[in-house]
Amino acid sequence: MRDIVFTRRNGWIPNVIREDGELRLMLGAGADANHEPRTFTFSIGEAHLAVIREDLARHLLLWSAVLPLCDAAGTRGRLDENAAVALLDPILLSTPADVDALFQRIRWDRGRLIAHGADIDLLERGQVCVAMRAATETSNGKRAQEYHANRRRTERGAVLGPLDAAMLKYTGQYLHGATVAKRIPGAVDPALLPEVIRVITTAEQACAGMRIGRDPRRGKRATDKRDWDRMAATVDAAVRRAHPELVDEAVRTVGFLMCSEAADRSRSSPMEDDAEAAGDRAHSGGGARKSILSFTDDKGVEKKWLSGGPRTATAEFWEFVGDRSAADNEVFTIEDEEMGEGIQLHFYADSLARITTVHEGAGDGSDPEYRVEYSLVDGIGGYRNLVSAFVRGGCAALEHHGSWMSDVAEFERARRRRDAE
Repeated sequence: MRDIVFTRRNGWIPNVIREDGELRLMLGAGADANHEPRTFTFSIGEAHLAVIREDLARHLLLWSAVLPLCDAAGTRGRLDENAAVALLDPILLSTPADVDALFQRIRWDRGRLIAHGADIDLLERGQVCVAMRAATETSNGKRAQEYHANRRRTERGAVLGPLDAAMLKYTGQYLHGATVAKRIPGAVDPALLPEVIRVITTAEQACAGMRIGRDPRRGKRATDKRDWDRMAATVDAAVRRAHPELVDEAVRTVGFLMCSEAADRSRSSPMEDDAEAAGDRAHSGGGARKSILSFTDDKGVEKKWLSGGPRTATAEFWEFVGDRSAADNEVFTIEDEEMGEGIQLHFYADSLARITTVHEGAGDGSDPEYRVEYSLVDGIGGYRNLVSAFVRGGCAALEHHGSWMSDVAEFERARRRRDAE
């Protein structure tokens, strides 16, 4: 039988319960192997209950000191109740000076106290009891997050000025650098917002006209890392030149914002590039344009493309790659059976082979003869150019796109030289 004896408005602060006639402190902390919250209890006395009822600061200090014991229990271990009970008298019944001395020797959750209003400067000086005079039952998790973020910056020697901090708050990266960048003008001090906007304008002007393309080799929503790096470098240089007072972290967050927005625009657009699609359709009256193509992957899955449909061959092919590409599926082929030619893309090696039929198999059962030539490819942009050229003009149109080698050993030497550079 379990009855609640004392609880505070904030239900996360440990409660006092009576279980089988015994007073116990109950708190939730951590999670089990199934990601469900864990609950821990340990015995307390009537004198401890009296202090917990009357003194919020001591209650919170006890919580802060017990939490590391809960963390040590992990996902399925037992709470060290003897260690928890040993904290009761020193924290709840001792003098402030003794409590301060105790907190110099034990592990405790600093962020928990800061979230409940502790004076950070006093905590840093080891005066935990005085620091808790302004404590509140209401928790402000953002305050603790800001403290930890600033502490991490201090540990790595980074010092933010007011504009630096404003830039990080504007992009939503002040607390967590891994957070997706976005525009949050309301998070910035109104007095600093015009300066922030000037920095953003500098970045926008620097990368105007640049785009981050898709990279279907890594999935339907993946974008080209080279395009990202190129845009980030352009923004970085422009912002540093126009605003030399900004620290590295503030400059990087602006570049991350510009690249994130460009990548989102790319992901929300159709797979085909509009200019490329227009170029394909411009050849609709010419004999070079393909009318039927077959796409296959390394798993034997095939897809046919027919002219006259709503989408271009290049768009359909890259959609096929985005759907099928995986770590164990990195070879894709485009074949024109009617013309007896095709290309094979080797994503694992950044290379491509063009294949043409020299002569068909004879009626006597002899196999057809093919000419296979290899070329190195420079990233997804290189693949896009080669695929587009093949779709428009077949293997002959690839002649001026790269250096073609029919000798496999020569090609492998060239590939190793490139990879070593």
